[in-house]
Amino acid sequence: MKRSAGILLYRRRAGALEVFLAHPGGPFWARKDLGAWTIPKGEIDEGEDPLEAAKREFAEEIGVPVQGDFHALKPIRQKGGKTVLAWAVEGDCDPDALRSNLFSMEYPPRSGRQAEFPEIDRAQWFGLEEARKRLLPSQLPLLDELIGSPPSRGCLPPRGQPPTDVLGRNGPVTPRQSSPQGGRRHCAPMRPIHRAGRRSVHNHPREPFLA
Repeated sequence: MKRSAGILLYRRRAGALEVFLAHPGGPFWARKDLGAWTIPKGEIDEGEDPLEAAKREFAEEIGVPVQGDFHALKPIRQKGGKTVLAWAVEGDCDPDALRSNLFSMEYPPRSGRQAEFPEIDRAQWFGLEEARKRLLPSQLPLLDELIGSPPSRGCLPPRGQPPTDVLGRNGPVTPRQSSPQGGRRHCAPMRPIHRAGRRSVHNHPREPFLA
């Protein structure tokens, strides 16, 4: 069974908690909103450390590396049967800096033509109430664990502890590169990355996450 790894990024604003969610790209999701958003995530390569995979996927799909104190959440299983391993981390990021990688699929259906679409077409910060409406139902347990809903005690650090920014130090970090220490750059954009063949979709517009 294939596994995915992802990051649940959160921040505090005016005493309220917000989470960073992403909307899948491509024609299948174009008109879907409520119950369609996801945490940034993707498949774990063979032999790859799951947390490193989660950080890599965040960088590839959002366009900026994520750093901080990662808290492992309980694995979930999505509707399509895929297991998702997720980590929560406090930080900040500008959704307008989104630069996602691309996937290819036959589109229009049965046309014989390949088209490219961003894996993530937009990202946004949401308060918890709105996040529950937007997030895929199978991922709602991640929010519950984050805020400490029963039976979990949650993983939020104490109030007043400074958050870790999501940074691209010394410029954008491309997939599978580490981020060297250096000067601060907030949400530095990346150019789209086309991962040929890995998430190509054929014959009909099926979204790339639940496959």
